[in-house]
Amino acid sequence: MPTYKAPVEDVQFLLNDVFHIERYANLPGFADSSPDVVDAILGEAAKLSEHVLTPLNRIGDTEGCKRSADGSVTTPTGFKDAFRQIVEGGWIGISAPPEFGGQGLPMVMTQLVNEFLCSANMAFAMYPGLTQGAIAALIAHGTAEQQAAYLPKMIAGEWTGTMNLTEPHCGTDLGLLRAKAVKQPDGSYKSTGTKIFISAGEHDLAPNIIHLVLARIEGAPEGTRGISLFVAPKFLPNPDGSLGARNAVSCGSLEEKMGIHGNSTCVMNYDGATGWLLGEANRGLAAMFVMMNEARLGVAVQGLAQSEVAYQNAAAYAKERLQGRAMSGSKYTDKPADPILVHPDVRRTLMTIKSFNEAARALVVWTALASDLHRRAAADKTRQAADDHMGLLTPVLKGVLTDLGFANAVMAQQIFGGHGYIVEHGMEQFVRDARIAMIYEGANGIQALDLVGRKLPKDGGRALQAFLAEVTGFIKEQGADAAMKPYTEPLGKSLGHLQQATMWFVANAMAKPDNAGAGSTDYMHMFGLVALGYMWAKMVAVAQAKLKAGNGAAARMNAKLVTGRFFMERMLPETAAQLARIQAGAGSTMELPDEMF
Repeated sequence: MPTYKAPVEDVQFLLNDVFHIERYANLPGFADSSPDVVDAILGEAAKLSEHVLTPLNRIGDTEGCKRSADGSVTTPTGFKDAFRQIVEGGWIGISAPPEFGGQGLPMVMTQLVNEFLCSANMAFAMYPGLTQGAIAALIAHGTAEQQAAYLPKMIAGEWTGTMNLTEPHCGTDLGLLRAKAVKQPDGSYKSTGTKIFISAGEHDLAPNIIHLVLARIEGAPEGTRGISLFVAPKFLPNPDGSLGARNAVSCGSLEEKMGIHGNSTCVMNYDGATGWLLGEANRGLAAMFVMMNEARLGVAVQGLAQSEVAYQNAAAYAKERLQGRAMSGSKYTDKPADPILVHPDVRRTLMTIKSFNEAARALVVWTALASDLHRRAAADKTRQAADDHMGLLTPVLKGVLTDLGFANAVMAQQIFGGHGYIVEHGMEQFVRDARIAMIYEGANGIQALDLVGRKLPKDGGRALQAFLAEVTGFIKEQGADAAMKPYTEPLGKSLGHLQQATMWFVANAMAKPDNAGAGSTDYMHMFGLVALGYMWAKMVAVAQAKLKAGNGAAARMNAKLVTGRFFMERMLPETAAQLARIQAGAGSTMELPDEMF
């Protein structure tokens, strides 16, 4: 049976020592995030994840969700009680505004808690996670009446939320969307159409589900310019907040899936369902992207979370499994064989995953703090810089953390050999669950195209220039420290590769856009490696300072130095190969005629 221990100490290191959360105390919500409060939240989230959600992960995978003839859906055994604990603990509203019943704490706390929940039970964590995304859209675009009607109950967890975008013929290209909405005399709309792949679309965890639905108002322009966003509850609320009539929206079927069996992935049928416009007419994509950006950062966290739990179980197995002797001579002569942890290739695998996990967590914290600055800072310049950071890093986080999160789950499975392929140890579930994160909320190839085609040139490249300047400045600042050279020199080299690749796109992709398309995934991963390398350099600088000051935790800080050096020596050099692939252009990629495929 798989186990999980929330990485509380590593999170505390990032918040307190690397990013100095106390420096943000002048911002709303941060003043309430004292070290005692933060430690208490992390501790309780760890208990919930380790003792409640982890034991349900296998159960959810084995039982799955069940749909009855009337369209109702039953979640796996134990999920309802676990969701009750989520509600009672106020976990959905950690960062929601206090005026609607939230705790108003920084978004970084929500992302860290969500990592714990997703590592413990990714399918379950999607129910509160999707609700948080719907809450964000309502905060950004809802009227005062809509916010009053929905937000308090959603933040409390009494009602949950969804996002309904995809249709059978229409995924990434939402301009092909067919769902239609007809305006009614009372100002509401009747929506008709079919949506597929709707996570948490129907379930028994809460009495009402608030669907956010994309549809085209009758007579609206074709393409993406004619799409609107509507709020369509499962049950129409009465003026006093109680549940009224059942709406004409139902679960037609449950998708049969590779993984995340504990989450109800539904085909949703809208048969003249009553809904209300959320935001402006024909501006639905802009409103939905508030939710999408929240969701994409959340999906990036899922990639990290599955990598972390897979690593923990692989490392424990490597310490226990006896097989062969070390190449340099027996290490455990009192045993019939050495644990497989002595073998260099096993250690290479574990170090690859470990070095990713710790840097990825830092990258999530850095970006979540930028989200908090964007929402809470007083100065326009600070908010703009934070928004630039979020826009630039969101596709990188989503694409790179989920690609590598899945790859790491596969590598962790390999540590178990044949035992990783069978159900007993749970490794194959981590692989299956991790796979979806590369696909939903915008497949990773789309994230790469978004990065290269939209985010790099946006505002004259302002966000990219700020990122390059920050990393360059850090390298220069640390350049005189000999102890930092094993970290800053490889980082500087890979940063140079990123700059070269960017300039190659400028010179070669304007006239031939396929050059950008063919190199976009390599560029996204190169950017990701540089960002992860920057996180390692920052963490190592702190670890060295703590060791020099004799502040304790010497073993953990030395482990940071070694793990960071491994990343610089064994993972960061991949940017050279990525640069070569980018500069090869699109010739051989696009040359074959269609019929040869």
